[in-house]
Amino acid sequence: MTRRLAYLGPAGTFSEQAALNHDPNATLLPFSSIPAVASAVASGLSDEGVVPIENSLEGSVTYTLDLLIHESNLLIRNELVLSIEHCLLAKPGTKTSEVEVIYSHPQALAQCRSFLEERFPEAQQVASLSTAAAVEEMQQSASTSAAIGNRRSAALYGAQMLAQAIEDNHNNVTRFVVLAHSDHPPTGSDKTSICFDFDHDAPGILYEVMGEFAKRGVNLAKVESRPNRRSLGRYIFLVDLEGHREDSVMNEALEAVRSLASTLKVFGSYPMHVSSAVSE
Repeated sequence: MTRRLAYLGPAGTFSEQAALNHDPNATLLPFSSIPAVASAVASGLSDEGVVPIENSLEGSVTYTLDLLIHESNLLIRNELVLSIEHCLLAKPGTKTSEVEVIYSHPQALAQCRSFLEERFPEAQQVASLSTAAAVEEMQQSASTSAAIGNRRSAALYGAQMLAQAIEDNHNNVTRFVVLAHSDHPPTGSDKTSICFDFDHDAPGILYEVMGEFAKRGVNLAKVESRPNRRSLGRYIFLVDLEGHREDSVMNEALEAVRSLASTLKVFGSYPMHVSSAVSE
């Protein structure tokens, strides 16, 4: 049976490309927001959902983190890392010198800031809901316009490519996660994502939690914090750990943390991304 795979749409976004990389044979279901993707999976409308969680330049995607922390019991079943190449697209026949308006998602505009300032200092920049939506808006614009999108959106919407690889930093990658009702069985090369917080503050309390992992040799791949939504100055800590939650050492460490923290939520264990497997 063909897998149904929800993603942050519309067609032509980097999220769609990540979904295709995850399962090129799946039936792809585009949704307009990250919560809508999660709802589709939770309701059974889709088997899995692909959403962005982190960009190497812009940092974490807060909508996804807040969803995992506060709003969903779905688990991370896999992760994907996609190289981001931005292209400048326009209607066929458009000349670069004629462009007056440039559409794109705010992150794409920010990631191409130097290119835009150098090549289009007078052009108006207009924010869109996605890079694919930007191409549609460009096509419908009465002004001589361009859009920042990807190669797939150029092919889907019949746009002319005015420039390629216009991002300021070519080490630009986005990490996506696959959400499902269950996480992944152990593979021997796994990652576990968790969050925890404390109902009181005390010297060394975070150090004590981190020590539970350190003394068992569990490597911390990432640590960050988010406001806990309950009190100013209080935070939820998010940690990515190397290993699977079913590993005896990891399980022991998680139980120790559970006894120290007021809440502990495991987002799931899943295969660790391998760089050589990434393709655009």
